[in-house]
Amino acid sequence: MNVLQPADYIVFLIYFVIVTAYGMYIYRSKKNAVTSSNDYFLAEGSLTWWAIGASLIASNISAEHFIGMSGSGFAIGLAIASYEWMSAATLIVVAMFILPVYLKNKIFTMPQFLAKRYNGTVSTIMAVIWLLIYVFVNLTSIIYLGALAISSIAPISFEYCVIGLSLFSVIVTLGGMKVIGYTDMFQVIVLILGGLVTTYLALTLLSEQFGFGKDILILGGLVTTYLALTLLSEQFGFGKDIIKGLGVIADEAPGHLHMILEKSNPHYSELPGMSVIVGGMLINNLAYWGCNQYIVQRALGADLKTARKGILFAAFLKLLVPIIAVLPGIAMYVMHENGMFQKEMVDAAGVLKPDHAYPTLMNLLPAGLKGVALAALTAAIVASLAGKANSISTIFSLDIYKKYFNKNASEKKLVRIGRLAVVVAMLIGAVVAPSLKSLDQAYQFIQEYVGFFSPGVLAVFLLGMFWKKTTASAGLAGALLTVPIAAVLKFLPVWTNGAFPDFPFLDRMTIAFFIIVFLMVAISLLRPESKEQHETHTIEVDTAMFKVSSEFIIGSFIICGVLVALYTVFW
Repeated sequence: MNVLQPADYIVFLIYFVIVTAYGMYIYRSKKNAVTSSNDYFLAEGSLTWWAIGASLIASNISAEHFIGMSGSGFAIGLAIASYEWMSAATLIVVAMFILPVYLKNKIFTMPQFLAKRYNGTVSTIMAVIWLLIYVFVNLTSIIYLGALAISSIAPISFEYCVIGLSLFSVIVTLGGMKVIGYTDMFQVIVLILGGLVTTYLALTLLSEQFGFGKDILILGGLVTTYLALTLLSEQFGFGKDIIKGLGVIADEAPGHLHMILEKSNPHYSELPGMSVIVGGMLINNLAYWGCNQYIVQRALGADLKTARKGILFAAFLKLLVPIIAVLPGIAMYVMHENGMFQKEMVDAAGVLKPDHAYPTLMNLLPAGLKGVALAALTAAIVASLAGKANSISTIFSLDIYKKYFNKNASEKKLVRIGRLAVVVAMLIGAVVAPSLKSLDQAYQFIQEYVGFFSPGVLAVFLLGMFWKKTTASAGLAGALLTVPIAAVLKFLPVWTNGAFPDFPFLDRMTIAFFIIVFLMVAISLLRPESKEQHETHTIEVDTAMFKVSSEFIIGSFIICGVLVALYTVFW
């Protein structure tokens, strides 16, 4: 039931006070006499490696993971974890080869890179595309899923949840990237702790259902801190119920424990076989982690060594995400198939809703622990919303407002415009969010429609970085063609009554990527730029930029070894 006990309110209030107070402390202690735009948007030189890594994960993990990914875990199984585990490998690639290019060329925004490498037209087109994605896909879906989850576990209406989350996120965002970066470390601790608590509950419920005991109920009377620490120790293998809960999943839902889906699987169109490793998933992840203002922004204000350590830390944290986001959904699937939670998993019309899995579990937590889980969910939502809003304000202020409306804007003026952009973007997101109520698996919706842009974005960036002959005309073509090509590949099977193959959307991303690369190469070769034109649109790239430390190599090998083991066991 969506009822909170006094202990839950106390735990959540403690979380809220700590985040707010810590954010105010960071803002005041690190505030410059004159706030610069780079300081506000990028926290230039202020973030440590652990703050960068934590901020990357806190901004990435949101309601779309807790709610959406758990829902996909319920519907599809462990295969959805490829989005997380392959991201860990992608982060290593980004740290080694893409990030050095940005830092070497003093890039602060992604449109700035495009303007420097191509021209202002390419930059503006992509800036507008990013703003539209951030506001109407990312921001709205996070607000919607967050409000849906909180209203499902707390006696607060969906509408008030939308308002509350939006206001809290605006408060955090107005402090700039320093406040976001340092408070995100606390947010990560809270969201992982709360996520592990919910995962523990799901596995022990399975254990109880199949006759192995119910230790979680015995622990329910202990104080929250002791309970949380005990559950964490259980989560890491010191309690027999966890192992037995995992065993139940293996026995009852073996089909939900495969990372690579066969063509006969009903969800193959969503996660098509090897495409989750070498195809569309790689394109999706490289575009997201390497060419995305919302993500890369966290590392652009640091030196290369610090930024790389932060990204590697984020890659390690990425390995944990399926434990707190996917396993609960799979456990709920097993329990639902065995007759439990039949009413909770359907909407008013009796339609099965996978995205109800996580809120249903959270409603079963004991008093106090439910407050921890609610704080974790709120932390994930607010951190992600704050990160998105900060990127929106950065792109709008530096790449739209300063370029086209006020070229001589002062630093203080840019910061004020950035803060205004945060408020306007959040207002739009809050208004549009309720329109997403018809979705069954919001996580897949986000991935598919962001995938309309990812192939072109990646092609434009990679060719711009690593092929000197790429022309501004080719860059413009790549920016303009990404959505039309993706749309044709999606809708052509319908227009031709099935005569054209209906490719899974990850495969469509692969096809679109190679079509755009081919067209950009062809345009560049057929209409090469003059030497003078070429020299005005170059960036610095040299092999020395790609050398990494021995510590980075060791950490990368550990991450890759874990991934190989996971895919071997759960292939």
